[in-house]
Amino acid sequence: MINFKKIELNDKQWMEPLLDIADLPGGHQNFTNLFAWSETYHYLVAQVKGYLVVKGLLNDLPYYFYPAGSGDIEIVFEAMQQDAASSGHEFVLVGVSPEDMAVMNRVFPDRFEYEEMRDNYDYVYLVDKLVTLSGNKLHAKRNYINRFKKEHLDWKFEQISLENLANCWEMNQEWCKINAPNESVSAQECCAVRRCFNNFVTLGLEGGLIRAEGKVIAFTMGERLNSNTYITHIEKAFSAIAGSYQMINREFAALIQKNYPEQIYVNREEDMGFEGLRKAKLSYHPEKMEEKYFATYCE
Repeated sequence: MINFKKIELNDKQWMEPLLDIADLPGGHQNFTNLFAWSETYHYLVAQVKGYLVVKGLLNDLPYYFYPAGSGDIEIVFEAMQQDAASSGHEFVLVGVSPEDMAVMNRVFPDRFEYEEMRDNYDYVYLVDKLVTLSGNKLHAKRNYINRFKKEHLDWKFEQISLENLANCWEMNQEWCKINAPNESVSAQECCAVRRCFNNFVTLGLEGGLIRAEGKVIAFTMGERLNSNTYITHIEKAFSAIAGSYQMINREFAALIQKNYPEQIYVNREEDMGFEGLRKAKLSYHPEKMEEKYFATYCE
């Protein structure tokens, strides 16, 4: 069996280099996401032959992520298969990309059955498009921004720092009271967001906020995901304030473009099957979707 352990903050030192080498596009293949959601999904991690292997648990179903690293991946898959057999459960992977499938089918020809995970597809946008909002399809976004500027002449964008982090947490608490879709999801998300706030510097997170009348009315947090993509982990705004979401989205995209000119895309993660969130993310017309599949090994 693989010698797994719970994720701790100092595991970033060995996990992140393996994730960097793998250069994977999925938002789940990221240390911050693994650490922040580790209590919810019971993530365990191990290093196997130069690869990061992640094991999780959802609705009593144990599963693995596609291994991240470099070297002989066949040995790693064999170790994962043996771990599943020794643990007495099916060998299942989640978040598998079409590129991952090609490798898995080479290692285990015709042994995996795949099922689409549409609710977990990541929405990926061109950074430049989020900044310029050019074209007829994004005309409404530009209108919202113009309206916001007219109604809030004293608006201000700030980068998140230790000096204003507490202001964002206060706004987050207020947002949760207004927007929680249900108590269970709210508690899980609150736990993950709190972990990001409590470890903002150590995780290497960056962020931005919008003030209006001196009060934080929107904020966002993210980091570099891979060689050409930035990832946004959290974005909150008061929807009652017209244009607040559009403003924080555009202003932070402009900051990404300025600080990371090599980053072509922004991965804004999944919609989790929430209809309102899906509609909002589709309204920005993603450049592409990072497809994810559920893979079950069949004897």
